[in-house]
Amino acid sequence: MDYRDAGVDVEAGRSFVQRIRTLVDSTRRPEVLGGMGGFSGLCALPSGYREPVLVSGTDGVGTKLKIAQITQRHSTVGIDLVAMCVNDILTSGAEPLFFLDYLATGKLEPAALGEVVEGIVAGCRLAGCALLGGETAEMPGFYGPGEYDLAGFCVGVVEKSQILDGSQVQVGDRIIGLASSGVHSNGFSLVRKVVAEGRRADANVGYTWDETVPALGNHSLGEIFLTPTRIYVEPILKARRAGLTIHGMAHITGGGLPENLPRCLGADQSIHIYGGSWPVPSVFSWLAETGQVPTADLYNTFNMGLGFALVVPPQESDRALAWLAEHQVEAYLVGEVTAGSGEVTGLIE
Repeated sequence: MDYRDAGVDVEAGRSFVQRIRTLVDSTRRPEVLGGMGGFSGLCALPSGYREPVLVSGTDGVGTKLKIAQITQRHSTVGIDLVAMCVNDILTSGAEPLFFLDYLATGKLEPAALGEVVEGIVAGCRLAGCALLGGETAEMPGFYGPGEYDLAGFCVGVVEKSQILDGSQVQVGDRIIGLASSGVHSNGFSLVRKVVAEGRRADANVGYTWDETVPALGNHSLGEIFLTPTRIYVEPILKARRAGLTIHGMAHITGGGLPENLPRCLGADQSIHIYGGSWPVPSVFSWLAETGQVPTADLYNTFNMGLGFALVVPPQESDRALAWLAEHQVEAYLVGEVTAGSGEVTGLIE
């Protein structure tokens, strides 16, 4: 017997690494030292920082991967992987420096996994960070045919005096919500259940991922729900450098607005949402109707059209909205900071 008999093709793995080498090199930053092939990746700190603080984050894509594997559409989940990590560290004010990925599969399928890596590279380019390294693990018997899982890890840097940690937020500050690109990468256990078991208007059966739904346009359900998570790094870092005052930020992930908005607050603060202050995309209305999902569950599961939030001083809100509009970032004034103990009020009328 040999390793190939056991289900692991070492030569295929080496060929795969060579195939993606050029892609990885395209994300290189000036601070990166060395290249692919070592046991570790090296990255120096950017110049110009007086007291640089490293900020790290890690995440995955979750069961959204099931849709990619069923539909054989693998090109966007890598963007999701990067987005979930870089948007998290952005909330501290950090600029992403480098990203690492872990890709595990039952059998190495170079075409499909090549698409995944292309997505990771695209996400790194959008975030301005280097894909510094990663790991591809072939694990027969652990994952089924065509299955794979992803995990990501990123490191960024921020000037110590510029860290956002909730202490800057004041009662009366305004909340600006930035539009999401759809469901992003949370709540897909519920999404998959709604699609598989939800009631059609014309029959008591569920849907398949290659079907189209008139209420959602001409794209298939698979295409709609594989729309990648929006990466907010470039416009937000640019806004801070342009002098916009931002007291806090929140990445709207699992738990929706009720769970994530309070994470950027200081002590004895809450948030009041202005009801109806942003357009909720039709995909959420469709999920609610098709799955008979209660409104509270919608808001506690999905981003409901807001993927990121900024906390700004009240006198800066108009300027911030104007700057975001000028830079083609869809944003809305959606609420304000109030005295309290971490509640989010006004969300469900």
